Amino acid sequence: MMKNILGLCLSAWSVLALSQTYGIAAIPEQLLKNSNAILRESSEAYTLKSVNDLVIERDQAVTILSNAGDEFANVYIPYNPTTKISNIKVELYDAAGKLTGTFSKKDFSDYTHNPSAALYVDDRIMILRPTAPKYPFTVRTTYTTNTSNTVYLSSFRPVSSYGIAVQNATFTVINTSGINVRTKVTDRPLAKVAENKTGNRWQYSYKNIPAVRAEDLAPSINNLVPYVEFSPEKFTLAGRQGDMSDWNAFGKWYYSQLINPVSEITPEIRAEVAALNLSGTTSQKVKTIYQYMQNKTRYVLIAMGIGGWQPMPAAEVSKKGYGDCKALTNYMRTLLEAAGIPSYFSVIYDDRSEISFDKDFPKLSGNHAILMVPAETGTIWLENTSQKHAFNHLSFTSHHRNVLAVNEDGIKIVDTPRYKPEQSKEILRSEVQLTENGSMVSRSTFEFTGGQYDNNLGLFSLSSSELEQALKSRHHNINTVKLAVQNLKNDRESGKVIYDMNLEANRFAKKLGEDLFFPVMPYYQDVVYSANEERTLPFETSFPYQDDYEIRYKAPAGYKFSDIPESKSFSTEFGSYSLTFTPEGEHLKVNRVITVNKGQYPKEKFADYIAFRKKTASIDNTKILLSKL
Repeated sequence: MMKNILGLCLSAWSVLALSQTYGIAAIPEQLLKNSNAILRESSEAYTLKSVNDLVIERDQAVTILSNAGDEFANVYIPYNPTTKISNIKVELYDAAGKLTGTFSKKDFSDYTHNPSAALYVDDRIMILRPTAPKYPFTVRTTYTTNTSNTVYLSSFRPVSSYGIAVQNATFTVINTSGINVRTKVTDRPLAKVAENKTGNRWQYSYKNIPAVRAEDLAPSINNLVPYVEFSPEKFTLAGRQGDMSDWNAFGKWYYSQLINPVSEITPEIRAEVAALNLSGTTSQKVKTIYQYMQNKTRYVLIAMGIGGWQPMPAAEVSKKGYGDCKALTNYMRTLLEAAGIPSYFSVIYDDRSEISFDKDFPKLSGNHAILMVPAETGTIWLENTSQKHAFNHLSFTSHHRNVLAVNEDGIKIVDTPRYKPEQSKEILRSEVQLTENGSMVSRSTFEFTGGQYDNNLGLFSLSSSELEQALKSRHHNINTVKLAVQNLKNDRESGKVIYDMNLEANRFAKKLGEDLFFPVMPYYQDVVYSANEERTLPFETSFPYQDDYEIRYKAPAGYKFSDIPESKSFSTEFGSYSLTFTPEGEHLKVNRVITVNKGQYPKEKFADYIAFRKKTASIDNTKILLSKL
C-alpha cells in the first residue's frame, strides 16, 4: 500500500515538475517582449567518436505565443544516405504545461529536400506541423542522428530569427576521437556565452536572450546574434576523409574530391569551345564563352550525394542545359579550361549584409558559388546562375566581402570588388512640358548600373501590362493617366538597364490664383524611416548608390518661371545631396544628385540618418512658381 502511495506521489510530482517546466508562467517577463515564440529549452550534444562517426542528440522545446510564431512550431529533420535518424518523439503541451499530444516518426511527411524545385536529390527531409486548439502551446522535439559526415560539427546559434527569445540553450561537444577541434566564440551585446571545458567534454550555453524586433535598415539577423563555431581538423564527407588543418589543405581536398572528378573535358565540351572561334584578349574570350554559357543554360537546384557541395558533372550540364550555382559555375570553369584559360571555383556568402570568411578559421561554409578569372586587365568575376546578368558583374549581395577561391593548389581568400556610389547609379534625363491646367507631359530616359542594375533586372520577367503597372507603382506620387515604356534593354556588355518612359499626369501643378506651383522632383519620393520608437539595433545601408537627375521643365504658353529657389547642397557621413537650378529661356533645368554611402552604423546615429533623409526629402519637395504673364 505504501509503495502504491509513494508511486502516486512520485507520479504527481513528475506531472507538477513538467507543468512548471513548460507552463507559460515559468517564462521570465522580459522574454515575452517582442516575442512570437520562446525557445524554452534547447540541448544539442555532439559526440565525435572517430573521423567518420558522429552522434547528435537533440532535445528542443519551443513555446508558440500567437499565430505569428507558427513557423517555429514546425519540425524539420533532414537526412541523407549517410545519416540515420532514430528516437524521434514530438510532444505537445498546453499553456499550463500539460501534455496534450504525442507524435512519432510515422506522423511525419517525408519529402525530397528541394527548396528550389530540384529535379533530383538524395537529400531528404521529414516535416511535421503540429497544431493546438489555442495559444500559447509548446512543442518539444527529441531525436538522435548517427552520421559518418563529421564535417558538419554544427555552429551553436540559438537565435535563428527575429521574434524569438531564448530561455535556455546548451551545446555540448564530447570529443573521444583524438581529432583536434577548433572553436571560435563570437559574442554580441545581445548575449555572451557561458563556457565550461572539462577534459574532452565542452559545454556552451546561453540564457535569457530577449527577442530581437526587426527594425528599418537592421542588418541580417546573423550579424546581430551571438554564436559559437566548431571545425574539426580531420573529417569525413560522404565517405571521403579530408584535412582541414588549414585553408590550403582543405582547398586541395575540396578540389581533388569535389571539383576535379566532375570537371572532365569531354570531346563534346572541346567541340563546344572550338565552335566559338575564340579570338582577342583573355577578357574577350571569357566574355564570348560566358555569354554562350548563359544562353545555353538555366538555373535549377541539384543537390546530390555530398550534401549539395559537389557540382553535377560538367558533361551533364553541357548535355542537359541546367544546373545550380555550383554546377553552372563549374561548367563555366570547365569550358574556360578547355580554352586554356585558368579560373577559380569560388565559394561565397551571398547576403545583403557582409559576411566574410575568417582567414584563421578554416571551415566548410558559404552559400553560393561564383567564378574568379585572372585576366590581363584585372580579375573577372562571373555570376553564372542568371541568364540576365552582365559580363563581369556581381550583384551587390556579393560585393564588399571575400571568397574561397579553390584550385589544385589549395584555397586563396580573395576580396570581391567594392562598389563606389557612382558605380551603382540611376541616371535620369527628362523633358517635362507643363500645361496651364496643371497637367504634365514628360519624356524620360532611365539608366541603371551596379546595385541599381540588379534591382531592375526583374523588369525583364514582366509582361507589358505588368511593366506599366510596376512603373506606375514606382512613381506612385504622380497622378498618372498614361504611361508607356519603350526601348527596355539589358545591356549585358556594360551592365546597364535602360528604358524610355513617356508619362502624362493630371494635377501635377497646383493653382495659386492665376499662377501655378509644382514640386521640383516629380519622379522620386524619398523614403523617410520612422524614428518614433526607441532604436535598439544598429542599422546599415547595404549598398552605396547615387541618383543623378536632370529635368528640363518647359513653361506653358503665357507663363514664366519666377522666384527660382536657391541652389542647395550639403554633405554628411551618410552621403551628400545637391540641387541646382539653371534658367534657359522658356526652360528651367533642374539638376539633383543624391549620394548614399555604404555603411553599418551604431543605433545612436539612427536619428542623424533620419535627419539626413528628411532633409533630402524636404528639399525634393521644394516648390517652383510659374507666374502668369
